[in-house]
Amino acid sequence: MEYTELISGDTDYPALLQQIPQPPAQLFKVGGALRPFMQRPRVAIVGSRRVTAYGRHVTSQLARELASRGVVIISGLALGVDAIAHQGALEAGGDTIAVLPTSLDKLYPANNERLGRLIVAEGGVLLSEYPKGAPFMFKYNFVARNRLISGLADAVLITEAAEDSGSLHTADFALQQGREVLVVPGNITSPTSAGTNNLLKVGATPVTTVNDILHVLKLEPSAAKVKCKGGTPAEQMVLDLIADDIHDGDQLLAVSQLPAAEFNQALTMLEITGKVPAAGANTWY
Repeated sequence: MEYTELISGDTDYPALLQQIPQPPAQLFKVGGALRPFMQRPRVAIVGSRRVTAYGRHVTSQLARELASRGVVIISGLALGVDAIAHQGALEAGGDTIAVLPTSLDKLYPANNERLGRLIVAEGGVLLSEYPKGAPFMFKYNFVARNRLISGLADAVLITEAAEDSGSLHTADFALQQGREVLVVPGNITSPTSAGTNNLLKVGATPVTTVNDILHVLKLEPSAAKVKCKGGTPAEQMVLDLIADDIHDGDQLLAVSQLPAAEFNQALTMLEITGKVPAAGANTWY
């Protein structure tokens, strides 16, 4: 993928990043223009790489609900919460920005290369501060990348994070940058929610519905949704049923009244294009 270099003063260089401590000297971009995204509400969604079923569900749901209302979703393309947030935005027909800890000539992690390419294909943006061939210093790069994720956003949402999760660095950067920190409460016996629950103790804003986030963004809860589009009438029917909270595969087939072969083909294409992820046990979101 070919990328564009941006420096301070360029039309597409986000002015917000010039206002944070240690602004990037340059940025490298693959995908469309950043400027239109920066003129819309933006939420960074981050969290654990080792995500539970609970974390997966709430991350996907909130990302889809925000993206369907025109909110740009920002994350880091990492395994776990990051990838789920990007996928949720794409499934809703929305827009997403992925900020990488490496140069753009080799997407990291390799397991999410297909997702990165899909983000670009669907009109999103891949962003990095590292030129081609830059050395990859594992821990430093991840921490440095997190300041850009929060710096690009109006608010940072952490959906699930253990006590030592790297996503807590993003919360620290958000506070330094004057961004709101939002947190989904978790099970008090779950180690993967210890970090998020600790943030609540020190004043982070709790999130239990998308309306909590919309309130912070000063958006009306009734904001019109952007409808996700299927490539065929059968795909659209399946998308509409899932939007109506039908998630079981057998029930989807029965209610759609589609021939089994046509239903399976529609569901397969929706999964391939990232609009409907499999949640296991013949369940779809």
